[in-house]
Amino acid sequence: MFKNFPFHRVNWKTSTFLGLTALFALILTPIYLFNNGIDWFQGIMFAFYFVATTMSITLGYHRLFSHLSFKAKWPVKFFTLVFGAASFENSCLSWASDHRHHHKHVDTDGDPYDITKGFWYAHIGWLLFKLDPMPVQDNVRDLERDKLVMWQDKWVHLIGLVAGFIIPTLLGYWHAGATGAWGAFILSGLLRTVLVQHCTFFINSLCHTIGRRPYDSRTTARDSAIMAVFTCGEGYHNYHHTFQHDYRNGVKPWQLDPTKWMIWTLSKLGLTSSLRTVQDEKILMAEMREVKRLIDGKRDGLEAIEGTSPLKDRAEELIDGLSDRITKCYTELEEAVSNKVELSKAKLSTVQQEIRSVVRGISVKELKSLKA
Repeated sequence: MFKNFPFHRVNWKTSTFLGLTALFALILTPIYLFNNGIDWFQGIMFAFYFVATTMSITLGYHRLFSHLSFKAKWPVKFFTLVFGAASFENSCLSWASDHRHHHKHVDTDGDPYDITKGFWYAHIGWLLFKLDPMPVQDNVRDLERDKLVMWQDKWVHLIGLVAGFIIPTLLGYWHAGATGAWGAFILSGLLRTVLVQHCTFFINSLCHTIGRRPYDSRTTARDSAIMAVFTCGEGYHNYHHTFQHDYRNGVKPWQLDPTKWMIWTLSKLGLTSSLRTVQDEKILMAEMREVKRLIDGKRDGLEAIEGTSPLKDRAEELIDGLSDRITKCYTELEEAVSNKVELSKAKLSTVQQEIRSVVRGISVKELKSLKA
């Protein structure tokens, strides 16, 4: 049965840890909750650890260290490195190296969690098996000069054990004796670790499979408002892949991005600075380029239909009109950007509404009926 199984490629340490933590969390959590329920202390500690470790990945590992999208004082670095270790997603140095390879080689063999190899490979398979070839950690020279990053890289597993399991267990014992210690170990330790890890993993898998691509359909990265809820704003993945150095992922006012809000708040407290953003005009230009690609796709679909008909003629007229509208808006924005002119919020809002109008126009009944 296992004759051809590639045992030599199994990453035994990682596979054992991920497998056992998930197994014990699934077994022990319902047993503990059935026998003891959950009190306010356990609930608050679980919530704190979930948010602290998630935010340490999103704010620290990802936006600060991997993309250098802002600068931070040492207390922010220290906090995110400690609680990032408690997420048990490897050291910041290794995490950032893998992630930079992901952006540089997305959807190709050079991507460590390449979605084209399958959903589960991108989700967790790349961790369970040694990659062939292994990514070279040659893209984090800047982080290697950071003493805090290198300290965490050396002691990451010990830091994670102490911060992620021992401290919450001791706090649980202080609160309610052995029962409290057991509950904290299970809920704030095991269960929280598994949930945070898989929320992160879903960015690599689900957010490259399901969702919208309003900025660039040439990559598999997609925007998912649902995943943004569970990952402190990381779900807006198509935007992130289009503008990876922006400290924001949820760039629209209505989009949930707690990590963005935390970075902004810390900047007001003097703990973060040099927050990198993309001009609103450039964001709209990316949206319009994508709409133009959609229009061109519809036009190609129409051209593939042989013969003529009144319905086809109306569809062609509609597509030409949509193309002219979006081209006009794009030209205005392009001139404004090239001339370093900042457009008013009213003008930008008008352009945004025009984009939405065109997108709605692309999906009208006539086009659907022609299967363009």
